[in-house]
Parts: sequence; C-alpha cells; structure tokens
Amino acid sequence: MTTDPPLFAPLALRGITLANRIAVSPMCQYSSADGFADDWHLVHLGSRAVGGAGLVMAEATAVTAEGRITAGDLGIWQDAHVPMLARCARFIREQHAVAGIQLAHAGRKASTRLPWEGGRQVLPDAGGWRPVAPSPLPFRPGELTPEALSREGIPVVIEAFAAAARRADAAGFQIVEIHAAHGYLLHEFLSPLSNTRDDDYGGGFENRIRLTLEVTRAVRRAWPDARPVFVRISATDWVEGGWDLPQSVELARRLAAEGVELVDCSSGGLVPGAKIPVAPGYQLEFAERIRREAGVKTGAVGLITEAHQANGIIASGEADLVLLARQLLRDPYWPLRAARALGATVPWPKQYERAAD
Repeated sequence: MTTDPPLFAPLALRGITLANRIAVSPMCQYSSADGFADDWHLVHLGSRAVGGAGLVMAEATAVTAEGRITAGDLGIWQDAHVPMLARCARFIREQHAVAGIQLAHAGRKASTRLPWEGGRQVLPDAGGWRPVAPSPLPFRPGELTPEALSREGIPVVIEAFAAAARRADAAGFQIVEIHAAHGYLLHEFLSPLSNTRDDDYGGGFENRIRLTLEVTRAVRRAWPDARPVFVRISATDWVEGGWDLPQSVELARRLAAEGVELVDCSSGGLVPGAKIPVAPGYQLEFAERIRREAGVKTGAVGLITEAHQANGIIASGEADLVLLARQLLRDPYWPLRAARALGATVPWPKQYERAAD
C-alpha cells in the first residue's frame, strides 16, 4: 500500500475537506471596476484550481467601498457583486478544489494608486477618498491623515464584515478568511504603533484585540456552522514596541475560542521601512509556535517554493497548511509538479491527463 506524502494528505476543517495541504494565498489583482470580478479573476483563480491546489483563496475583497486599497480592488459590499463571484467559486469547486475568499478593509492604507502606477496615495480631490483608521496617524509621513473611526462607525464596520460573509455564502464560497494582517484596518487596531485610542478599543491588549474579536464573532454567526473561518494575522510588526509573537499567540487562543478553524500566519505591513529578515521559511516560527501554544491549526506563508520544503513543513508539524503566493503566479500547476517530485498519486484534470505521464 502506497502512502502519499504529508503535503498531499487531506485536511478536514469542520464540514469541508481539502484534498491536500496546498492553498493559493490571497493575492490582489487590482483588476476590478467598482469592485466587480470579471474574466481576469475567473481565469486567475480557475487556472490555479485546475493546477491542483486544495484551496483557492480569492484576494483581499473589500467589505466597503472606502475599505479598498485601490480603486481596482475586488469588492463584496453590494449584492450586485455576487453573480460573478459565484461564477468563479463554481468553477473552482468543479475542479475539486475548495473555494475561499478573504474579507478585508484597508484602513489607513486605502485610496492608493495601482501598484504599477506607483502605489502612492490618491487624495479626495484627485478621485480618491479619505481613509479611516483607529487613530489619526497616516501610514507614511506627509500622507493625508486618516479619520479616526468613530464609536458609531465601529458597528458599521462589524456589520459590513458580517454582510460580506453572507454574500460570500450566497456566492458559493466554502471558506472565508478575515484579513487582520499587513497593516490594514484590523491590524491597525491590534498594534500600539497605529492605535493610540483612549476608549475601550485602544490602550491595553484586551482593548486592542476587541474589534478583531467582534468582527470574528459577527462573521462566525453570519457564516454556516459547517464551514470554516480563517483569520490572517501579521504575527509581528518587526518593530520594537509593536505587535509581536506573544500577543499573536494569545490572540490566536481567543480566535480559536470564537470558532476560528485556522490562523494564517504572515507578518509585517504596518509601518514602512521595517527590517524584515526575508529568507525561505522566515515566518515558519510563527505558524509553529501559534499551533503549539494556542492549540489551533495554522497556515504557513512566505517564500515557500520547493516541493520538499513544503512537504517538510507539514511533516514536521510546523503548520497544517502551506499557502503559496508568488510561486503560484509563476507556475499555476506547481501542485501537480510537486506531486510528481514527491511521488504522490493525484488526479489530473481529464483534459490534461495526456501530459500526466
């Protein structure tokens, strides 16, 4: 009897089972008009489902119009967004992959130009909008000061995430991920570097995690019980005095208690110029420690490029899932190649079977 390598073992998450431990990390395409998905998103996501990933996660999808990073961001703030998202999710499922979507609000990093147009902030009088944040602190010196999110505005944001989860359900997605990383709104509330509030959403740890927990609770209630909720966090700001790994471990414990099935462990993004020691596996410590100390499944992300490297992460218990980003932009069929390299037996799309040998 042949046993497939750990990377190609199934992963059960509530009522959903991934065929393998390879996930397409959410990657912004900046190719929407007014938040609508189009043929680009269908082909981008669909080709990676054809390529054999167990989970295909759609990019950071804005829960409000002002929560977009750029005017080209994908959106899920209105019912009209659902039909094309449903087409994408349906095609992913037809390839025997699980369809996921990341729900996001950009906070103070909103209203910027597309990356290939320089990525700088777009002011309201030039077609942009004023971002909101926990505190009136811009991301970069010289940028427009964001508006501090009011007490009245906080429940509006929470409901926007819940409504987005309901739309994701209507579109046929099987997993939702709450984006609380990379310097966007929820991460901004978590870190004392960006959150200087003096109400019960700022100050000490318990107050700074409050919004993330409230959003998670609202999404979990809005989302079918049999389907998993993930949360992506930046496990550290990589800056002295900022959000760090011990706080991430404790947050992960709280998230697990709220019904979160997996914590997706990334890092950084809160402040420009942070010194990040980028190298293969540089974020694995976060996934391993959170998994071990918080008792929750974790996903590992960041410069995972080789089949044996990815398999080793799962085999060693450092994480339950590997999320690939740039490597799957380079090669949508990486999972099929990895299976061959590791000697795993996996099905190919019947249209491509002639190339399997």
